[in-house]
Amino acid sequence: MINSLFVINKQGKIIIEKHWRGIISRQIVDVFNDECTKFMHSLPGSMDNNGAGSLSVKEAYFTREDVPPILETNKYWLLNVLREDLTWLCPVEREVDPMLVFEFIHRIIDILTDYLSDVSETSIRENFVTVYQLLEEMMDYGYPLTTEPNALKEIIMPPTIMNKMITTVGAAAGVAPKLPQSMSNIPWRKAGVKYAQNEIYFDIVEEIDATIAANGSVVSCEAHGTVLANSRLSGMPDLSLNFVNARVIDDVSFHPCVRNRKWESEKILSFVPPDGQFKLMSYRTTLSPYQAIPLQVKPQIIPTSNGGRFDISVQPRSTDGKPIENVVITLPMPKSSTSVNATCNVGQYMYDPVNKSIRWEIGKLQLRDRAPVLSGTFSTSESNPELGMSIGLDFQINLFSISGLKVDSLRIFHEAYKPYKGVRCMTKAGNIHIRT
Repeated sequence: MINSLFVINKQGKIIIEKHWRGIISRQIVDVFNDECTKFMHSLPGSMDNNGAGSLSVKEAYFTREDVPPILETNKYWLLNVLREDLTWLCPVEREVDPMLVFEFIHRIIDILTDYLSDVSETSIRENFVTVYQLLEEMMDYGYPLTTEPNALKEIIMPPTIMNKMITTVGAAAGVAPKLPQSMSNIPWRKAGVKYAQNEIYFDIVEEIDATIAANGSVVSCEAHGTVLANSRLSGMPDLSLNFVNARVIDDVSFHPCVRNRKWESEKILSFVPPDGQFKLMSYRTTLSPYQAIPLQVKPQIIPTSNGGRFDISVQPRSTDGKPIENVVITLPMPKSSTSVNATCNVGQYMYDPVNKSIRWEIGKLQLRDRAPVLSGTFSTSESNPELGMSIGLDFQINLFSISGLKVDSLRIFHEAYKPYKGVRCMTKAGNIHIRT
């Protein structure tokens, strides 16, 4: 299925590599870097013509984030994932389900985050042994094997200072690491878990992806949500989680612990939870125009000779009395901009002359607050600057679910104790583009 994995830094250099089915030459990374450079310097739509029409200028039209997840070469398909300035590359030469490869790569990154707290070039170099051990246990001859954190931690100890000392002393004395004695028959949960205080917490996090037309009408809007859990329960509990309005969600993806048949018939989540933190489910829901965006942004950009002027107003909408926090608006300027002069009545703004964009940090907004307004002028070196940019919007609302999804009840079976239960909701901006 999966031949090899290469982890590449921002400079295109290999940090770590792992081969499961034969060895692929490291020159494939140079091929990947060339393909990325070719794409970033191509015009939109020109890659369909075998790269014809590439730009002759030094400035790239696209960024690294715009590179497609699958690049085709003469011999390989280059499946790649970019996360935290690191590129995870899997060259594939046979027909394979790409979503399986992408899911496995993201699972590797999530496991390393659980082990190392921060997945970066520095943390990987400092924990080479642990990273290689995890890659060896997570896949066998190109097929995913052990991908659950609890099962992996029974085999490979997290790289704490004490564990490093035990490993070093044991290796010097010629003593092999102690193998787990009591493996659970459920792969995602350890056996013999005991806590003095039993508790479980759920976080419902929803991100809004939307495109808003210049006149304020909603072109597309949907919310992508995840239900994160933190379980600290003793024994082997069996849980049933009920939602108030589970019918509002679509395209559901579950953790392996969830019984899918129970959900399909009764819309109830029935599962034996893993120990610790895990993602219980993810889902998508389509939002109506009335509940689309908790903020109404009204942009107005008027071009003039060698420049133009702009006015942006923001009006909060009803969010059940919850304040909208960390509101940030990003306004791109024309590439030929030479100077920007602006004023705002709320928050503060900063113009980036390198990226040619204005970042307006508004902060916290409530329904009764006065409407924030940013207005100003800009000058360009061209008489007719190119306009039509998309405004970016970022915000966060605590204790609020844009889809209306709420937890109704949580029941526990096969255990006598009554755990403490907590539920929190949060809505934040995902990819929101407001056309001008």
